[in-house]
Formats: sequence, structure tokens, C-alpha cells
Amino acid sequence: MTLPLLVVDGANVVGSVPDGWWKDRRGAAERLRDRLAERGGPQDGPLPGPFEIVLVVEGRARGVASVPGVRVEEAPGSGDDLITELARSAAGRPCLVVTADRELRRRVEEAGALTTGPRAVFP
Repeated sequence: MTLPLLVVDGANVVGSVPDGWWKDRRGAAERLRDRLAERGGPQDGPLPGPFEIVLVVEGRARGVASVPGVRVEEAPGSGDDLITELARSAAGRPCLVVTADRELRRRVEEAGALTTGPRAVFP
């Protein structure tokens, strides 16, 4: 069985919670990764889980390792470009992108993905 793909915009989701993430972006991304691994993605929303989870990191959040249940992808440039490419490459497989970025939402929805906001994974 092919699981739906959950792509998480790490920078956007981490930035939605004012917990001092700007002091340690990599540590904040690791906490998000661990939360995703523990919870397995959104418990409700447009697609039911379980999911194959991909956390996209960029900039100073690079260097975060994958863990069982969460694959971490480092964007070589723009995280939005990598997220859009992941949505496009889902090729008919259900794909849900977690971000509050309006422009990114538009791009991935054009690629056939569904979207939800950061609260779906970081309430």
C-alpha cells in the first residue's frame, strides 16, 4: 500500500511558534522532526494518515538527520522550490503540504497537492 505523502515546510512551521527558534534553527527543526515522528502527522484534515513524512529544511536548519518515520530533505536553494518539486513528483499519489505560505500553497495546489496550516502538526 502506498501511503499519502506529507511534506512539511520546516522553516514556515517552526516560524509559526514564537519559542526562540531564531536562536537555534537546527534545534527547532530537530524538535519539529521529533514531534512529527511521535505523532505521525495531522490527526484530522483533508487526508487521513498514516503518511510518508518528508520534512524540508533550509539555511541554518541544515544538518538535521532523518529518523524512523521522518525523512529530512535539505533544500540546496529555496525550500519552496524543493517542496513544489516533491508535490509534483507525487505523480497521482495523495500529497498534503503543511505551510502557511500563500504563494507556496498556490504553487503546490497547482501541482495537485492539498494544503493545511502549521497548526495541523504544531498545535
